[in-house]
Amino acid sequence: MGSRDRYLKVIYALERTRVADTFIATGAVADVLDVHPSSATEMFAKLESEGLLHYEKYNGVTLTDAGRERGRSLLKNSCLIQRFLRDVLEVTDYREEARAIEPVLNADVADRLSLLIDRPPECPDCFDGETGRCSYLDD
Repeated sequence: MGSRDRYLKVIYALERTRVADTFIATGAVADVLDVHPSSATEMFAKLESEGLLHYEKYNGVTLTDAGRERGRSLLKNSCLIQRFLRDVLEVTDYREEARAIEPVLNADVADRLSLLIDRPPECPDCFDGETGRCSYLDD
């Protein structure tokens, strides 16, 4: 998963925990991604130019419909990989392994993986943006 996708996934997860129609603070995104706020602001400008989010200085960001759709898809794939690694392959450090696999997983493979696992119908809405984890995968 490229840097761009990491931002979209994190912003999508954080949006799910916010009060409706409020912005996600630049600092909150930077903290989750462990980057400097100025780096986050640079990426916000790129994502805004692609029509994936709206950025307002001192307020933060909100995703556009296209950004929200992409973020949801990325989060769904992340949860899917984690569930497959934990439940099917019984990988102990499944979260770390999932982060390594996410960048190379295409939609066709994700669809096929979803046939192999028992995924809750609300996935990826089971993801807790505050903890950064799927609520069904808590250890």
